[in-house]
Parts: sequence; structure tokens; C-alpha cells
Amino acid sequence: MPATSAPPRRAPGSVLRFGRLASMGTLTLLILVAGVWASWGTAQHVMLTKGRERGAMKVTACGESTCSGPFAPVTPGSQPRARVVIGKSVAVRAGRSYDVVVKPGGDEVVRSGPAGVLYAWVPLAGALLLASVVVAGGLRLTRPGWLLAGAGIALLTATFVTV
Repeated sequence: MPATSAPPRRAPGSVLRFGRLASMGTLTLLILVAGVWASWGTAQHVMLTKGRERGAMKVTACGESTCSGPFAPVTPGSQPRARVVIGKSVAVRAGRSYDVVVKPGGDEVVRSGPAGVLYAWVPLAGALLLASVVVAGGLRLTRPGWLLAGAGIALLTATFVTV
């Protein structure tokens, strides 16, 4: 038997494989965190309504990026407002009334209820779809990639149907 044995060497392929897994895993995590961060800006007002002014808004006028109208509160201690502003989107039309929550410290409102919750999480749905491509292609994990894509599509579909 030989007295000396060479230490095992790492193949360059395993180092590259680890680098790919680390970079694609980090990218996936970054995409998902960005999706949650972008959604939370609106979702916090819609989901955590305790102590916030809630009511109905009738959209009377729409500009390029916003719509406005009077606000009729339903929470005790809230005051009616002659004009509040909501972001213009395909979900907001002039002449219709919407259940809304007033963002603290201003006259900006966001939709409330199931439609508002789902609409607030649309950026996360986009992040799920983007992350699914990275997981399936970059990490070569097709089943988790399909699960992420399915979750993103389900969220977008539920939002479309609800709004």
C-alpha cells in the first residue's frame, strides 16, 4: 500500500455549480423581497385598518394619474371630506363608488375590502412570475418554478376577477 495519498481535489465544475446556485438563489430572494416591499406600501393600509379612517368614495373626476371625489366615512370620529385622491387604474372609473381607507396624514386613499387587498399584492404576483423563471432556469428546479408561477398567476387571476 502506498503511504502517501493525494488530497481530494475539487473539480472546477462543482465550484461553478455552487456559484450558480448561490447567485441565482440570491437573485430569487431579492426579487421576492422586492415584490413584498413594493406591495406592502399599499397593503399595510388595506390590511391593518384598525385606527384608520374607512368609508366610501364617489369618483367624480379623473386626471392623467389620479381620480378624485368626496369621501363619506363609516368609522366613528371620522370627518367627511370634500375631496380625496385615489390612483387612477383600470380598477377605478368615474361615476362609481368604492370602499376606501384613508392613508394617514393626507387626502390619499386606497381601495379596501377583498378587491383592495388583492390589488395591493399585484407587485408580489409579478415578482412570483419573475422569480419562477429564475428558479426554473437558473437553479434548474422546474417544479418549484412551476409552483411560483402558479401562485403568481392565481394571484393575478383572483385580482382580475375581483376588481
